[in-house]
Amino acid sequence: MTPEELSDRLLEFAARVGKVIDAPPNTPLGRHVAGQFVRCGTARGPNYEEGCAAESRDDFIHKLKISLKELRESRYWIRYIIKTELLSGAKMANLLDESTQLSNIIGQSVVAAKGNAERGQ
Repeated sequence: MTPEELSDRLLEFAARVGKVIDAPPNTPLGRHVAGQFVRCGTARGPNYEEGCAAESRDDFIHKLKISLKELRESRYWIRYIIKTELLSGAKMANLLDESTQLSNIIGQSVVAAKGNAERGQ
């Protein structure tokens, strides 16, 4: 997968999060979860983009690790939304799967970048 393709997937994920956050009920819990989810669900793409323009390998790794943290937090909120039945599991299943896939991709990128740094590449 090219950096542009990954960036597009991250952007698509953020757009899908944007559509989902308006769906929970307008309750204190629904508003809280929506607020948390929209922040982490839309943050990974910009962090990835910043990483692609990093000034150093360490900066690149740092930005990708932030993106990974946001992905993991998003995955938590998706699972929480399903668990609390704010939205149905069926509605959230594809988003949960995409979050897991993106986490795996970014995680492998971090591992590879760290390995390259250790080998001096």
